[in-house]
Amino acid sequence: MHILENKTISLRAPEPEDLDLLYIWENESAVWQVSGTLTPFSRYVLNWYLEHAGKDIFQAKQLRLIIQLKNNHRPVGAVDLFDFDPHHRRAGLGILIAEPSDRRHGYARETLETLMGYCFSVLHLHQLYCNIAAGNSASIKLFKEAGFLESGRKREWLYNGRSYEDELLFQKLAGD
Repeated sequence: MHILENKTISLRAPEPEDLDLLYIWENESAVWQVSGTLTPFSRYVLNWYLEHAGKDIFQAKQLRLIIQLKNNHRPVGAVDLFDFDPHHRRAGLGILIAEPSDRRHGYARETLETLMGYCFSVLHLHQLYCNIAAGNSASIKLFKEAGFLESGRKREWLYNGRSYEDELLFQKLAGD
């Protein structure tokens, strides 16, 4: 089995054919709160991103992979490594399962397990981290079950247009 796949999902590089899909995902305002986005992305910007997405993670300091189902190759989301720091051997990560109907099928869990294997055995990272809104119980559960430990809390860090919410920092060390 390939390092970026398991029994249900595979992780692959974005392709030019993903432009329309990325346009929909990136411009879904319900996801903006989680991704820290405040403005829509144009097709031009996303097309530029796809043209340059082939850069090595050591150059770009980030990596986006499309999550697709192995049985029919249907994309269900994306996973991002960001703030890649090869000196300190760490990276942040975020997962999007785009459609609500695709959530709660274990795709995010399998993506996280697969990506952790890649990060720790291929990229030789020492740690992965993620930032999660304190009210996002599904993501908190996902990362805790994968062995991430809560290591910090940023009080009233996130503003949703009406109120503030704490943001939690979770970390997973290679040896955990």
